[in-house]
Amino acid sequence: MQAMQTLPNPRRAVAGQNCLIVEDSAFDSEKLTRVIHNIKTNLVVEVASTLRAARDALEKGKPRLILLDNNLPDGLGTNFALELSRDPKFSDIPIILVSDWPSPFMWEKAATAGVAYVLSKMEFDARYVRAALSGQKANRLN
Repeated sequence: MQAMQTLPNPRRAVAGQNCLIVEDSAFDSEKLTRVIHNIKTNLVVEVASTLRAARDALEKGKPRLILLDNNLPDGLGTNFALELSRDPKFSDIPIILVSDWPSPFMWEKAATAGVAYVLSKMEFDARYVRAALSGQKANRLN
């Protein structure tokens, strides 16, 4: 599997309108990609399977949204979110942490980093993407 790939989107992309998915599971990254493609946005999806690949993607341009797994081959997504929150260039990017098993420790660290939402992969859906893109921040939506 490649570390980073850009997946086709039938919608025409506007410059700087991409969603970076940082996820090492091909199955889960495809699921997250489908959610992005099925909502009314012009986001182009880029997938990075490691934090290193995510950092490389950020060097190429600032995404409009980041969907971030916590357990990655080269580190924790929550630590990466903290890293981005301390960088003025990237601190305003909405991040949704999508994990198999969100733990209380993960919630605390994500809150410190300003993560928009912490969700299990089962509960992730388009409403969280829309809310994050509109600037809403909360742990969960009703």
